Amino acid sequence: MVLSCNGSPGNNLPTTDSTIQAKKDTPVAQASPAQKDTTRLGGVWFLQPVIASDTAAGKIPRLHLDLSTKRFTGNTGCNNMNGTFDFTDTTIQFNQRIVTTKMACIGYNEKAFIENLLLANSYKLQNGILTLMFNQTELSRWTRKVATRPVINKA
Repeated sequence: MVLSCNGSPGNNLPTTDSTIQAKKDTPVAQASPAQKDTTRLGGVWFLQPVIASDTAAGKIPRLHLDLSTKRFTGNTGCNNMNGTFDFTDTTIQFNQRIVTTKMACIGYNEKAFIENLLLANSYKLQNGILTLMFNQTELSRWTRKVATRPVINKA
């Protein structure tokens, strides 16, 4: 038998299991003050949008890099994706065989996003930012927290 309390005054108990993290395409910023490790490549990274088209489909691109299996999962900003990658302490190379779901997202150039990932051959970690690069050219910046979407000025 399960008993529950229906919100009596003074009940400050959490209503969700804090040990389980829900996976969402565009998660909200976490309220906990704990700072995630930003000195390692592994883990979840969120694209820092630069232009409005980076989030045109309504989702913030996400990468979860698993260093032990050399596999990644995430979201392109439109579709879920997964694949494999190789890395060293300064290099990264995503495998050409990226698998994605097939939703159509009007106004979003997913092909350009994936081509950008495939171009990456190096990275740097600095001040909590993961920068994917092609040689010395910056391709994209990623952070552990969800960044706000770019503001589009409407006249």
